Amino acid sequence: MFNAAQSCRSEPARDSEGSGNWIVDYFAAIASRLVPAFLLLGTVLLSACTSRAPLPEQTPDLPLPMQLHIQRLQADQRLDWVLVIQREGPGIRWSLMDLLGIPQARQKLVDGAWHADGLLPPNAEARELFAALLFALTPRDQLQGNYPTAWQHGTQRSLPERWDVRYRQSQNFDLTLPKGPKYQVTPLSGDTP
Repeated sequence: MFNAAQSCRSEPARDSEGSGNWIVDYFAAIASRLVPAFLLLGTVLLSACTSRAPLPEQTPDLPLPMQLHIQRLQADQRLDWVLVIQREGPGIRWSLMDLLGIPQARQKLVDGAWHADGLLPPNAEARELFAALLFALTPRDQLQGNYPTAWQHGTQRSLPERWDVRYRQSQNFDLTLPKGPKYQVTPLSGDTP
């Protein structure tokens, strides 16, 4: 026989064997599913903050403008980019392009913080690369003041557990990231690499 009272109750109320407080049961069920999601989101955000690439205490004196050829090497894949670094107002503008001149990433370093430049989407790998290049290009006499945990011996420089640099010349070096690709950096003359 059809019972109107039973057919009008929601699923959570039927599952709770007629509990008069079905709204509380319903929201408790939702909350039990949302709490793990919020904990995961919080962990991801916290790890993103703690893994942010270190920046120097003061912006080092770089011979700008500068053009570099960047080769990204990982496994059997090689990508070639052109990086232009130039002063712009109070900051330094970093523009990464492929060999056709198509922008891949743009950032400005102003007052010790990265800022988006243009309409390109955020690119975490490029920001890490720019920070590592800033470390590698910092003049030797400014290294300890800007990166207190860094060391340099001969043609090798390191920020432990972050970046390793092996120089051939001041703007000609290999840059290795422990969890990422290896980069070969060379100064760019007027010719395309």
